[in-house]
Amino acid sequence: MITRQLATELRDAGLGWTPANGDRFMIPKPDLEGEVFIVSDMTIEVDQRVVGGLVKFNGTTEWALDSIAQGDVVWLPREDQLRHALGETFLSLTRVYDSWVLTVEADDAEVRLIDNDVECVYAKGLLSILSAVS
Repeated sequence: MITRQLATELRDAGLGWTPANGDRFMIPKPDLEGEVFIVSDMTIEVDQRVVGGLVKFNGTTEWALDSIAQGDVVWLPREDQLRHALGETFLSLTRVYDSWVLTVEADDAEVRLIDNDVECVYAKGLLSILSAVS
């Protein structure tokens, strides 16, 4: 799973999120640090409002959070979502010992990135693409 910092950087770089079942997110509050939530029609659903999405917690009696603005949560995209977002800029992913090496095309050049976590290396690649576009 990507780190909260990488997820925040992706959001700040312009990666949009339309919440769907199975999506993971965090609430950046000290008392919820490290807690990962999953969008599900049964317990956590997203209600689209004029001012933006509202993440609603249904049946969560163990704590007093009924809802939170979508903009106040940090999406933690999965490997498949990150790879999809890379689109045609994705060139290759290779395993080298205990690390992953991702090659993407950014600004008409090949960029290689490395990380021990495959989702993190995809996130770093996407960050390089979004930075090149800005």
